[in-house]
Amino acid sequence: MPNEHEPSQSQVYQIRIKGHLDSQWADWFEGMTITLEENGDTLLTGAVVDQAALHGLLKKVRDLGMPLVSVNRVEPGHPTTLGTS
Repeated sequence: MPNEHEPSQSQVYQIRIKGHLDSQWADWFEGMTITLEENGDTLLTGAVVDQAALHGLLKKVRDLGMPLVSVNRVEPGHPTTLGTS
């Protein structure tokens, strides 16, 4: 049985940023799914191997100059579209 606190386990995260991001950025964001929301936000969803990788993704968001709205870890078994409004 996997330990959810074990640092080597990948976790699924949703990173919401203000503004629309083109799908061509998917590779730059290490294959994360890019969803453009009607309210103008972009939702990046995907597995992140560890906290260092998560911080790397957040640094890329910062480098784009797009405002970070939220970062959420998706619990296993939960839908990946939480927080849309």
